[in-house]
Amino acid sequence: MDSKVVLITGGSSGIGKTTGIFLSSKGMKVYGTTRNLEKYPDFGHFTLLQLDVKDHESIDRAIDTIMSREGRIDVLINNAGVGITGPIEETPLEEIQNTFDSNLYGPLRMMQSILPHMRKKGKGLIINITSIAGYMGLPFRGIYSATKGSLELVTEALRMETHTFGIQITNLAPGDFATNIAAGRYHSPVLEDSPYTHYARTLETINDDVQAAGDPILVAKKVYTIINAKNPKGHYLVGTFMQRFSVFLKKILPDKVFEKLLLNHYKL
Repeated sequence: MDSKVVLITGGSSGIGKTTGIFLSSKGMKVYGTTRNLEKYPDFGHFTLLQLDVKDHESIDRAIDTIMSREGRIDVLINNAGVGITGPIEETPLEEIQNTFDSNLYGPLRMMQSILPHMRKKGKGLIINITSIAGYMGLPFRGIYSATKGSLELVTEALRMETHTFGIQITNLAPGDFATNIAAGRYHSPVLEDSPYTHYARTLETINDDVQAAGDPILVAKKVYTIINAKNPKGHYLVGTFMQRFSVFLKKILPDKVFEKLLLNHYKL
C-alpha cells in the first residue's frame, strides 16, 4: 500500500512543523509550505514548498509541483494562519481583513484548488485546523474567534456538498499550544488614552495561557488518528480538559452564566 501524500500549509514552524515531522516518522510523504522559502535553506525534516495562502498563483504552483511528483494529494491540512488581539473598536480594519484573508479565505483558496484533484481521484481528506477559540467570542480575541468560527461552519457545509465524491472534510480545533503564534500575531497597540484600559491586563493573561500551553505533538497525534479513521467526524477538539470542557459548557449554560465565567477568567 502506498504511503499517504500529505500537504500541510504553514509547515515551517509550530503545529505544522511538528505534525509534518510526526507524519513523516509514520511513513507518510509530507510536503509543507512556507511564504518565505529562502528563510529555511537547511530545513531537512520534509519537503518545503513556497506557498502563500493569500496568493492563488503560488497555491496552484505548489499543488502542480506535488501532482507532477506524486500524482496525487491524499491529505490537505489547512494549518497556516495568523493571530490577532485587541479591542475590536480600536483594531485597524485592514488588520481585520488581513486576518480573515489568511485564516478563512486562505483555506478556502486551498480547498477550491485541491478539490478538483481529489474529485478526479474519487477520494481525499481535508483537515482544517481551527481553534477552540472559534467556539466562543473571547474578549480582545474576537476577530481571531470569528475567523476560526467561520471556517468551522464552512467545513460543515463543504462536508455535505462533497460527500458524494468520496472526499472527507473535518475540523480539528486545538486549544492553546506552545508555538510561536504569540510572537507573530498582530497586537493592537495599548493606547494611553484608550477607554479599554483593561486590554493590557487581558493581553498578559492571553500570553500567559500560551506560554503555559501544551506540546503541539498532541495535535500531530490527533491528526494521525483522523487520517487513519475510516469515517472522520465533523469536529475534533484537542487541548486541556478545561479547554475542551469549555466548549461543552458553552452549549449547556445560559449565555449570561458562560459570559460570567469568561469575564472571571480574564479578570474583567
